[in-house]
Amino acid sequence: MTLSGRSVLRLSLLGLFGWLLQITAISNVTIFGVPADLIPLLVAFAGFIAGSTTGAVFGFSLGLLVDLPSFQTLGVNSLVFTAVGYGAGRIRELRDPAHGLAPVAVGAAATAIAAVGFALLQFLLGVKAPVSLLLLRDTLMIVLLNTLIALPVYAVMHRALASFLPDDPRRRRRRAYTTGGLSPLSRA
Repeated sequence: MTLSGRSVLRLSLLGLFGWLLQITAISNVTIFGVPADLIPLLVAFAGFIAGSTTGAVFGFSLGLLVDLPSFQTLGVNSLVFTAVGYGAGRIRELRDPAHGLAPVAVGAAATAIAAVGFALLQFLLGVKAPVSLLLLRDTLMIVLLNTLIALPVYAVMHRALASFLPDDPRRRRRRAYTTGGLSPLSRA
């Protein structure tokens, strides 16, 4: 699916605003000792709403934006978020989930994959970090917090992007059949 210039601009502004919100406000508010992480949700929902290619590009760009000001290995977040955005987009393209709670599951899975992927890449790169049950507890708490905020984040992303995306004919056709629309089997 190709995006228009206005939708790319809107997606870029959403990513920049989400990144600024994460580093200025959300990372300073801790619940049960851990802050929520907005970035995996933004990347996953961009892919979930706009498709796998858009999700991968958005994930790479936002991951690079996360990596630049921090003193971490450049590209680790980009690699992880590229995979998260692409995976969420493929879920939408292959399964076409219509359930209202699908964004909650996608948000929880994206957060878990991002956290485990980042830790695994840091381990493979030889970064010395303490590994304990506290790390597992923190990861589970971040996944839980992101699961709780997944629906509001999805609603904002969907409202901002849905009007600029082209209509998917597969969804329109399926919806027409399930609502009693023009089914070829119902003709006399």
